[in-house]
Amino acid sequence: MNDESQIEESGGRFPKITERGLEDLQKRIGVKIENMPEPWCYEATRDNIRHYANGIGDDNPLWCDPEYAAKTQYGGLIALPSFLFATNRIISGYVGGLPGIHAMWAGADWTWHKNIRRNDEIHCEAWLKELIPHDTQFSGRAIQQIYHVEFYNQDGDNICSADSWCFRTERDKAREAGTKYEAAKKGQLTYSDDELVDIYRHYAKEEVRGADTRYYEDVTIGEKLPTQLKGPMTVTGFICYAQGWGGLYIKANKLAWQQIHKHPGLGITNRFNIPDCPERVHWENDFATEVGAPGAYDYGPERNSWLTHHITNWMGDDGFLRNHKCRIRRHNPEGDVLYINGEVSNKFVDDQGRHCVEISQKAHQQDDELSIQGSAVVVLPSRG
Repeated sequence: MNDESQIEESGGRFPKITERGLEDLQKRIGVKIENMPEPWCYEATRDNIRHYANGIGDDNPLWCDPEYAAKTQYGGLIALPSFLFATNRIISGYVGGLPGIHAMWAGADWTWHKNIRRNDEIHCEAWLKELIPHDTQFSGRAIQQIYHVEFYNQDGDNICSADSWCFRTERDKAREAGTKYEAAKKGQLTYSDDELVDIYRHYAKEEVRGADTRYYEDVTIGEKLPTQLKGPMTVTGFICYAQGWGGLYIKANKLAWQQIHKHPGLGITNRFNIPDCPERVHWENDFATEVGAPGAYDYGPERNSWLTHHITNWMGDDGFLRNHKCRIRRHNPEGDVLYINGEVSNKFVDDQGRHCVEISQKAHQQDDELSIQGSAVVVLPSRG
């Protein structure tokens, strides 16, 4: 759909949320999306899985080493759960309506039914599920768009069901009146050599549970998961994630022109007066500050994937990540370091006899500000 007719003058650099645009969106609720945007990955090939894992800094051999994976119960490579971000752009934050209104991916609820195996072909169905108005500290008026996506393999098996949402915010309002990031804008982070040594020690001791089976009976409520670190954040890291995930609007030359011609509100002029994609908030500091962020910042699906990485490292090869929910609370700009912590909050046997462990997660950055929180349900093998 061409949304050009909905763009209205705002009196600022960017358009504003209009009642007309919201009325159009309301009509889309519950309607299956036809002609979905092409995904980055149709298939869970060896390289596609590895590229996604590399993009989040995950070196688990279960998804990266065919010889290792062949000796597991799966008999070959499987994909990390968050790989599904690369197979559908709707779950990753591709939103419709409200042209020119900034979209920030803010969270997801996942339920996996089966593992994604090497060379599985992924097919999806998706629809707009709900619209919720908010009054936010970041940008004042905002609209939460919730989408639902069902994922199927080539045999028609439902492998996952998920909701994701984006907050649509007015860029001018976020830049001019937003107060959420005033402290972050005061100065650029720098680290001493000693501080970097202390940061990197977390990588040196990061544990991948792997073939050392974690059993349900060996887990206790209140047990802490090892702290996992991500960062210090760099634009290189954000681009590395985009290489594995594919991004939403990253296109070149003729394909970029076709995209902007079809969706005029998408192209935002850069310093050369060339219409360019809004996704460049992740690598252009100047543009990021125009939308109210403190600087170039990480991707939402990337951070969700870091939380699931924390869980899969802990649960080992024989565990199955059944559910995961996450809620993003702030941006992570360049320079930030993220410390992910988790705790076992409950244990139970479900109505299908599966031995389940609930885990709560919180991730804070170096100034102890809450960045993202999550919760998971993991199915573990039982000694019984």
